[in-house]
Amino acid sequence: MVIPAPIREKAGLSPGAEIEVTADDAGVRLERVAPGPRLVKIGRRRVARPTVSADTRPQVDIAAIVEDERNRWP
Repeated sequence: MVIPAPIREKAGLSPGAEIEVTADDAGVRLERVAPGPRLVKIGRRRVARPTVSADTRPQVDIAAIVEDERNRWP
């Protein structure tokens, strides 16, 4: 499956990245499979910590994604 470069970059997809494909009445959805955080106990609280290093996590500009969605509708 070929995913256009701008969409791959926005979604943080790199070569070899795993994606999950689901289908429903609305269409087909592609989602990047990312390892979930692990819970670490700090004092009496449990805190979610990432399981991958910071340099391998995709840099996602949430504000730009929200702005793109706002501009998509008239």
